[in-house]
Amino acid sequence: MKIIHLLFLLVMMMTLVGCQPASKYLGNPELPYPPDREPIIGDILHLPTGIYVDQQVMLEHVNRTQVVFVGETHDNPASHRLQGEILQTLQQHNPGKVTLAMEMFTPSQQPVLDLWIEGKLPEKEFLQQVDWYHTWQMNFAFYRPLLNYCREHKIPLLALNAEKTLKRKVAQTPLAELAEEDRQLLPDMSHHDPYQEAMVQAFFSDHKMGQTTLDGFQRVQTLWDETMAQNLANYLNNQGKDHQVLVIAGGNHVRYGFGIPRRLFRRIPVSYLLIGSEELDIPEDKQDRLMNVIKPNYPMRPYDFLTFTKYEDLPNPGVKLGIMLDKTDGGLIVKGVIPGSIAEQQGLQEGDILTQIEDQILTKPFDLIYELQQKKAGDKIELTLIRNEQVMTKIVDTAVKE
Repeated sequence: MKIIHLLFLLVMMMTLVGCQPASKYLGNPELPYPPDREPIIGDILHLPTGIYVDQQVMLEHVNRTQVVFVGETHDNPASHRLQGEILQTLQQHNPGKVTLAMEMFTPSQQPVLDLWIEGKLPEKEFLQQVDWYHTWQMNFAFYRPLLNYCREHKIPLLALNAEKTLKRKVAQTPLAELAEEDRQLLPDMSHHDPYQEAMVQAFFSDHKMGQTTLDGFQRVQTLWDETMAQNLANYLNNQGKDHQVLVIAGGNHVRYGFGIPRRLFRRIPVSYLLIGSEELDIPEDKQDRLMNVIKPNYPMRPYDFLTFTKYEDLPNPGVKLGIMLDKTDGGLIVKGVIPGSIAEQQGLQEGDILTQIEDQILTKPFDLIYELQQKKAGDKIELTLIRNEQVMTKIVDTAVKE
């Protein structure tokens, strides 16, 4: 009887353990070993162990991995400096067998990327051909050091992202209702990832929108990640196993691994490493860039290594005059002047036709944008313009007056 009673108790204990809710964890799955102190700027935390390491330790792990994902904050120079340090380490460790894969470009732009690496395009022509300020809309100064380094060391660039026309169609139309020629362009897509769905819902929880809009964004997010994973897998299949790829993409495509990394591994089981950053010091003028998001609790770590940084400013972001432009015969017409802007302070007016900035003839808005990107606040710029049918030269002081 005692043996039967003991067996009954064991069965009951096993049953109780098996019935525990799946959401009950021992500790925090996102940080299983809390570090022994709060992080400071410059720290690197190995999340699986909760141990702070120096950069050399992290880079040694980088050198042993085939695909390194770095989740970036697009407009933080600290993120891009980290990418540059990793790229340089890979190049020195494995020269001639490293590629930089970028979310910022699409396959239709690949021929232009190849020309850039071959040294056949000056920067301005490169930016025009990839339509940088329209397709990515970030200051090129964030990415210039990386792309120059690739050009100098002949490191191939790989375009990863889905084409904008397809993104737009997928956002507006359920996949089953797409035209056949558009469905043929889709990668193999795994839908209804619970972690990605939770992320999308969290991002939009602070915005009033219908289910149709939410579903459209979910489809696009899946399209982005699956396309980038597919393009990366296709490339790796054509390379030797000793070839390494650094992937740079927004943190939401990398963090927790359910975006590009897991979808890549589904296609080709390569070794990979997740590296990210967290801004500890966010200046007041950047607080409005933060989203009001209640993040879901995930049952996995966001990264393998987490670096802690400051939300920095570009050393030289260029100059913005504060005008709205359109093309017109003979130049660029000012369609509007932003109150309080340099343009208003310096007397530019709606209806002015800008024909030249210093020795550069202006035929399209990009001409002016590019030249202004090369300037520093406080520079004096010579503009030639037509006002009331009169040609005039204006010296614009780009120092902003408070």
